[in-house]
Amino acid sequence: MNRRIITLLAALIPILALGVVGSVVTVPFVALGPGPTFNTLGEVEGKQVVDVQGAPLKPTTGNLNMTTVSVRDRLNIFEALGLWIDGQHGLVPRAEVYPPGQSRDEVDKSNQQQFKDSEDSAELAALNYLKLPTEVRLVNVSEDGPAKELLKKDDEIVSIDGKAVATTKDVVTAISSTKPGTPVHLVVRRDNQEQNVEIPVGARPDDSGKGYLGVTPSEFSKGPVKVDFNLGEIGGPSAGLMFTLAVIDKLTTGDLSGGKFVAGTGTIDPDGKVGPIGGIQYKMIAAHDAGAVTFMVPAANCNEAAQRTPDGLRLVKVDNLADAVQALQDLNAGKEVQGCS
Repeated sequence: MNRRIITLLAALIPILALGVVGSVVTVPFVALGPGPTFNTLGEVEGKQVVDVQGAPLKPTTGNLNMTTVSVRDRLNIFEALGLWIDGQHGLVPRAEVYPPGQSRDEVDKSNQQQFKDSEDSAELAALNYLKLPTEVRLVNVSEDGPAKELLKKDDEIVSIDGKAVATTKDVVTAISSTKPGTPVHLVVRRDNQEQNVEIPVGARPDDSGKGYLGVTPSEFSKGPVKVDFNLGEIGGPSAGLMFTLAVIDKLTTGDLSGGKFVAGTGTIDPDGKVGPIGGIQYKMIAAHDAGAVTFMVPAANCNEAAQRTPDGLRLVKVDNLADAVQALQDLNAGKEVQGCS
C-alpha cells in the first residue's frame, strides 16, 4: 500500500474515533441557559396567562413578563462544548439539578408542584395586598394529633382564643406560643355554621417546647375574586412575583408597566415577601433578548445580577411586593428607583 495512504489513514483513524466518542458519549453535566418568557398580562394558546374572575378588570398595556431557565440534559461532548463556548449557557454537574436517588420524573413533578404552589401564593399575596377577603381552612388533620377528634379537613378557622384569624401565620403563632397542656378555644366554621371547640394543646414532636395541634392550615380566597393560571409545563417557584403583579395590575387603575416591557423573577409568599431564585443571569438574558427594558430582581439576587447585567437592561431591587409596586409607579412618574450595585 502506498506510504502516503497509510500515513493518511493513520491520521484519520484517531480523528474518526474522536468524532464517534464526542457524538456518542454523554457528559455528567447539564446546560443551563435562557428559557421561554411569558407576558403575564397576555395570552397563551388562546387563554389568559393570569385569568382574574369575579371583579371588573382594568385595561392593561405593556408587558409584565415572567422568565425561565432552560435545562438541557444528556449532552454529548460536542454539544456540551458548543454550549459552553456560546456564552449564554453554563454547565453544572447533573447532580445539582437531578440529585442522586431521584429520577428525572420525580424531579420534574417536584418542580411542577413548586410552580403550582407559587400560583397559590401569588393569588394570596395579591389579595392580601389589595385587602380582599381570604380565609384560613385546614388542608390536613393529623390522625395522631391533639385535634384529631375535634377538627376536620376543610374546617375554616375563624378565631383562636378570641383573636380573629386572617392568615396561616396567625394560626401557627397562636398555637406554637401556647404552652403544651393549655387548652385553646377555637371558633371554626363547618358546613356554613360556626362551632366552638376547645382543645388541649400538645407538645410538638420535635421537642421544641412549642404548642402543637396536628393541623395544616392554608389560606384561600373567600371570593368573589378568583384567579386561574394557564401556563403548563413550567416548573419551579420563581414566577410568583410577576404573577402577583399581573393580578394587581388587572384589578387596579393605571398600568404598572407604564406601557413598557418589564420582566422579572422571584418567589413570593402570601405576606408579599419576595425570595431569591436560581439562574438569574439566564433569566436576564431571556428578558433582554425578548425586548425588556426593566428587570425586577429579588434583593438576595442583586449582587449576582449586577455582575452580569445585559447592556441596556435596568435592574430594580425588590424585597417585597409593596417595594415592587412602588418601584414601578416611581418609574412611571420619572423618579429614581433602587437598582442593584
